[in-house]
Amino acid sequence: MDLRIFTEPQQGASYDTLLTVAKATEDLGFDAFFRSDHYLRMGDGDGLPGPTDAWITLAGLARETSRIRLGTLMTAGTFRLPGVLAIQVAQVDQMSGGRVELGLGTGWFEQEHTAYGIPFPKEKFPRLEEQLAIVTGLWATESGKTFDYDGNHYQLSDSPALPKPAQAKPPVLIGGHGAKRTPRLAARYADEFNMPFASIEDSERQFGRVRQAAEAAGRAGELVYSNALVACVGKDDAEVARRAAVIGRDVDELKANGLAGSPAEVVDRISRYAEIGAERIYFQILDLDDLDHLELIANEVGGQLG
Repeated sequence: MDLRIFTEPQQGASYDTLLTVAKATEDLGFDAFFRSDHYLRMGDGDGLPGPTDAWITLAGLARETSRIRLGTLMTAGTFRLPGVLAIQVAQVDQMSGGRVELGLGTGWFEQEHTAYGIPFPKEKFPRLEEQLAIVTGLWATESGKTFDYDGNHYQLSDSPALPKPAQAKPPVLIGGHGAKRTPRLAARYADEFNMPFASIEDSERQFGRVRQAAEAAGRAGELVYSNALVACVGKDDAEVARRAAVIGRDVDELKANGLAGSPAEVVDRISRYAEIGAERIYFQILDLDDLDHLELIANEVGGQLG
């Protein structure tokens, strides 16, 4: 079971804070550091010091870390043109020595688009499908040849399809709860399918749909299956309650919907996700100042799973 750290910087975090967490992620033995791609805080609070851009952040971390994988859950398709995104990801992959992974989704938070003047199209899913075709097509184009694409939403002509990433193809992550289009898209383009904030039962159902779609596409056994879940782990009940209060959540709700409680409780819950096919867990860390939380998860949860 790979254990990864997943952050939500739009809730209020500077680059320096993210760098500190990423270095702790590496030092403590986690597999990867991922971040969301949002420009506006959700819920209460001021969001200070303001948003950080996902790919600028990952570019910096690429030069400041040496082992961990780096990526997004999920890059918003509405934020970037696919040709530009292919260049950005390839460059950061080069900067990291081949450690980048691209999670790509439609984009959904209309308020942040309004706040920063970003167009919010009605037809998001068809755009995502074209973006995936373009990004992966640009990377796959043989050096010295050009790439063309004539879609309903994007057109590329005589693209040199440069630069190339350090990896032959950075892994692509697709996720979500959609019953039909999402599994089909994952079967065609994804290296990993991620089920965010979902129960064991819902995850098992969606993993089954994606497996069926992958088999129909001739890709049986090729995808990694993962879950992203909020983390609130403590050595005792008091510590769990304290950490839950800091992030404004209820302990019982966290235990029902996330990875919360003692290390033993969390290990048991992760094991239940593993039984339905999850091979990778993303711990959503909402208090980025609590490095002791990361250490506890690494030593007491990761230690038991390892």
